[in-house]
Amino acid sequence: MVKKKRLRLIAEMARKIRAYRELKSRPRESQKFSLDYDTMRRPLTGKMLPVLAWPDVRRESRLFSLLAGMRLFGVGRMFTRKSWLEEHAEPSYWEISRVKVDYTAENMDHGKAWGVLTYKGKQESEVKEVEKVMYHDWRLIPRHMEQKFKDFEPLPEPPSRSVPYPPLLRAMLLAQRSKAEGSAVAEEPVLPLKRDVLLSKDYFQKQEQERQRKEGTAV
Repeated sequence: MVKKKRLRLIAEMARKIRAYRELKSRPRESQKFSLDYDTMRRPLTGKMLPVLAWPDVRRESRLFSLLAGMRLFGVGRMFTRKSWLEEHAEPSYWEISRVKVDYTAENMDHGKAWGVLTYKGKQESEVKEVEKVMYHDWRLIPRHMEQKFKDFEPLPEPPSRSVPYPPLLRAMLLAQRSKAEGSAVAEEPVLPLKRDVLLSKDYFQKQEQERQRKEGTAV
């Protein structure tokens, strides 16, 4: 006869209460990312921001600092980042579709946002949560420039820089892979036409030592 499992209702209820209290005691986003602009430290953790970030923190804005002062919290508008404008020639931006504001935060300048990301001129197909909303480099794209960002046509993909292996060498590689992995290999091996070599200081030192060894020391 199978022994019935004993239900421990009190222990289960105590576990749920502990999990609920732990969830409620977690710091909110507004507490976690709050910043003392005089000392450049976060009051919750006491950590200081990197010195290189201080100019942007004083001049630029976080995403929700911009959304809080807009109609419908910026839903339907496009936002980009200073780092994207400086690093990429192609347009990169978020088109906001949904916003969840933390109403307990001062000035309601914290929360979560969702939208469609266009990165380096390539638009993604699904809506996802906006990343790094607490960074101080967000910028609103004006209405008269939105169409310019949308009309950008990405450059075509570069041509393939690889060729298939010769039949005999291809068969040897596939047999070696299948023996190592224990199953059939579906990926087709290709031979790259260009080899990327990382030249370091040690590389040049070895080249100089090899040259001296071959030529010998001058008398």
